[in-house]
Amino acid sequence: MKERLRQFMLGRYGVDQFGQFLNIASIILLLLGILFSPLLEGIAFALILYGCFRMFSRNMEKRSAENAAYNALLQRIKGWFSLRKRQFAERKTHRFHRCPSCKQYLRVPKGKGKISITCSKCHAQFVRKT
Repeated sequence: MKERLRQFMLGRYGVDQFGQFLNIASIILLLLGILFSPLLEGIAFALILYGCFRMFSRNMEKRSAENAAYNALLQRIKGWFSLRKRQFAERKTHRFHRCPSCKQYLRVPKGKGKISITCSKCHAQFVRKT
């Protein structure tokens, strides 16, 4: 039996990070749907079906691209929270300004008055109060 299952899964995509996220989200939505709304149950079952479709799919390129897009979005979200945590930790000693041209965050010491800031990424200069 184990061998037959292994043979069936050969050449199929399987479970990745996005698939795990879909499974966890569907379980949460299913529990919330039981408590609050049947609409959430329907969404949960749709996520379960999509997760199964991804797991048994033979189109590896598309499933890998979906997983890469999910991981990129996850990194953006984690980066945003990491920046906010760092800004909060250094709020007494530094200020964070965005470069007007490339939108890079720059950290400058607090209490220096008006200074000219040079972006380390695009070398644009702008004046801000610290």
